[in-house]
Amino acid sequence: MKRIAVYCGSATPEDPRYLELAREVGATLAQRGIGVVYGGGRLGLMGSVASGALAAGGEVIGVIPEALVSAEVANRECTELVTVAGMHERKLAFTRLSDGFLTIPGGVGTMDELWEAVSWAQLGYHAKPVGLLNAFGFYDHLLAFNRHMAETGFVRPAHQGIIIAEPELDLLLARMAAHEPHTPIFAMKATDL
Repeated sequence: MKRIAVYCGSATPEDPRYLELAREVGATLAQRGIGVVYGGGRLGLMGSVASGALAAGGEVIGVIPEALVSAEVANRECTELVTVAGMHERKLAFTRLSDGFLTIPGGVGTMDELWEAVSWAQLGYHAKPVGLLNAFGFYDHLLAFNRHMAETGFVRPAHQGIIIAEPELDLLLARMAAHEPHTPIFAMKATDL
């Protein structure tokens, strides 16, 4: 993987572990020669991911909607800052520019990005790994809900492994690198659906 889209929050939680985690993720990717594609902001976990990667000499491509640039949250220190019209174009750019997706803690926007990456993988719009760093057990409930959807029959057996979740970054990156695409809905027969 040459570049990974990192999905995370623009908020700054009171618990300093989250900012430290984000900085570590950025630095680790840079040290491994993996470029970071992210939301282009300088605040919260987003800014920490970028700072960590840049401090370690990594490539950082920020993709930010016009409305957020004008609100002065754009990170002008990025290797490249791409301005797009809105959120849909932003997620499309993440998919186009990256070889995989890595979600760390975040809020509603982060969930939107994660679920779109999962949905697009399920359908067959991309065949890239979708990683979820479950640091500090942050995503325990989300992973339980995902299992519940599968057990209830709303996630097909062929798609139950799309989310690659691990609590440790090194293990998660290794599993993402070993990712083998599943059969997407576009390639399934009606009897498989």
